[in-house]
Amino acid sequence: MRASAAVGFLVVLAAGVGPGRTDPPVGVVKVVKGEALVQRAGQSLPARDGMGLAEGDLLRTGPDGRLGVLLRDDTRLSLGPDSEIRIDRFAFAPAQGNLALVLRMLRGAATYVSGKLAKLSPEAVRVETPVGIVGIRGTQFAARIEAP
Repeated sequence: MRASAAVGFLVVLAAGVGPGRTDPPVGVVKVVKGEALVQRAGQSLPARDGMGLAEGDLLRTGPDGRLGVLLRDDTRLSLGPDSEIRIDRFAFAPAQGNLALVLRMLRGAATYVSGKLAKLSPEAVRVETPVGIVGIRGTQFAARIEAP
């Protein structure tokens, strides 16, 4: 009896720290129109309203696609057609001083409206593009990356 209780405890303990553990989502898909995908761990998943997003996710829209995203700190992203943005880093734990947002815009058009993270620590937020890095000091911006 004691052995099975100990094994049960170890299984529960391992579930919280092993590779099967799921971290809380960094954000959620709020609006999907047309073709929109979330590429995660080598898989392309159709974006859907309410879908949780994770650090490392690549957000991609097709020629008729649009995607609206709300991050956990209330940052809002909107992607236009033929766009790609990857969530490279997201941390929002103000009590621990852990604040970071790094987005990599690869192509297309997008708008950004800052949330709590940029208000608390503007230097912790940046958007990387093929031609440079945007440091966020204001509350919103729009960008378009076109193929050469």
